[in-house]
Amino acid sequence: MQSEIKGKVVAITGASSGIGKAIALTLAQHGAKVVLGARRATQLQEITNQIIADGGEAAFAETDVTIKTDLTHLVNVAVEKFGRLDVMINNAGVAQLSRIDELDIDGWDQMIDINLKGVLYGMAAALPVLKENRGHIVNIISTAGLKITPTMGVYAGTKNAVRTIAEAFRQESDGTVRITGISPGVVQTGFVNNLKNEQIKTTVQNNMAEFGISPNAIANAVVYAICQPAGVEVGDIVIRPASQN
Repeated sequence: MQSEIKGKVVAITGASSGIGKAIALTLAQHGAKVVLGARRATQLQEITNQIIADGGEAAFAETDVTIKTDLTHLVNVAVEKFGRLDVMINNAGVAQLSRIDELDIDGWDQMIDINLKGVLYGMAAALPVLKENRGHIVNIISTAGLKITPTMGVYAGTKNAVRTIAEAFRQESDGTVRITGISPGVVQTGFVNNLKNEQIKTTVQNNMAEFGISPNAIANAVVYAICQPAGVEVGDIVIRPASQN
């Protein structure tokens, strides 16, 4: 498995913490050259230094996925530093959970801009380079869109939009660029720390503490998807706690 990943150049958004950080560290351990993107440059620098100190290769670029030119810059850093880009991992995401009739329009806009448009911007920036290298797009989605529940309507909507776009891309593609969707369930991260609804935040944090899985489980799913032979495409992976409903 490691031999299939060694030397691949992988760009990752939302890489400063949580699932994105776990993906970066795991891929680097398998010999990938990783390029980290997120808004928090200090954390990116620390993770990059950690990877290099452990004998890996890494670079980073401060990246806001709502800004198209930031995604272009992230891809350019990969090409300038390592000469190519093989995998684009669209991981950055945000959740603002509330009832729809509470009309958290600012929260809706934030989720649409990051969860949906951010993925599209990432795909747009990476595709010209990925086509040259028979590359791979990996979108980190969510089980929220597979099971619709109250307070998650708009969040799940953005995630299901990514699923629809990815399936359309798969059908349009001739196989030159593969695409994979990975849908995590409850994962132990700081993902909900920015939730505005304190009651919902407490509930989700309790679920994480009770049965949430490690971000490393998601990173291992990424490893599985991208280490497949060039002619094999893993379409969708759902990975969640065994006790999650």
